[in-house]
Amino acid sequence: MDLSLTDDQVAILDAIDTLTRPYAGASLHEAGFALPDAQLDRDLAEGGFLDIGFDPDLGAVSAALVVERLARLPQTVEAAASALIRPLLGGDLPRPLCLVEEGRTTRPIRFLREGATVLLVGPSGVSTFTATAAQVRPEPEALYGYPMATLLTVPAERTLHAIPASEVLIRWRIALAAEAAGLLAAALDITVAHVTDRQQFGRPLATFQALRHRLAQAQVRANGVRWLALKAAATLDPGDAALAALHAQESARATVYDFHQFFGAMGVTLEHPLHLWTYRLKALVGDLRGRGGQGLAAAEALWG
Repeated sequence: MDLSLTDDQVAILDAIDTLTRPYAGASLHEAGFALPDAQLDRDLAEGGFLDIGFDPDLGAVSAALVVERLARLPQTVEAAASALIRPLLGGDLPRPLCLVEEGRTTRPIRFLREGATVLLVGPSGVSTFTATAAQVRPEPEALYGYPMATLLTVPAERTLHAIPASEVLIRWRIALAAEAAGLLAAALDITVAHVTDRQQFGRPLATFQALRHRLAQAQVRANGVRWLALKAAATLDPGDAALAALHAQESARATVYDFHQFFGAMGVTLEHPLHLWTYRLKALVGDLRGRGGQGLAAAEALWG
């Protein structure tokens, strides 16, 4: 596998950095549990960054790179499903795209709101419908890190799509892993900056060996999630996708506690913006039936 980015991919990421620089520098003091930004969403859509997956010369790898880079922002936008899954369905579906598994429609759904496209995936196939106000109950701001709502009813009249559910699930897992990779990287960066500046016993926290070991483990996990996500995007193999999602969810579980602990009391308040990444990681842990679901999917793909 060639690990070097193409010239087009470098240019895309540079353009994203330029577009998002004003947003990355926004004041985050007491930002709340989630930080959606409608203007950022519009800017990304108008710039074509969420449509990169439609270009066969760029494909799923470039789309995963976009998702990973956008996940590093404190603001949350619906990019993962749009960039990686919408190319399977066609470009005329209104965003945001909200993913739901059959049998799990009562769980809070990320980005669900009136007018959103709900994608229902399961043994009976792949279908979509546009959510109405009567079908959506917004969830109060809670420990999610994303705007969430509950789907009250699933209409009988839906648009059926002639694509296998397995193809959607592969890209869903890749999207999960790519987003988690960006969140892990951003949470790690902000934690390293804190322990480098914070003094204890007359020296920076970062000089204590126990912290250095755990931060090194977090770095290895973040790198591993990113490369597994990109490998899965390159191969579109069900086993690669399941392993990438499994490692992402396991890494989120293993690192979030450490990140907050290293901030001390500040790590359990909204005073510091660390939660804008870690709470999103925790929300991703339960996607697609969690780590157990990914483990079973990987075993089935690898050993049948």
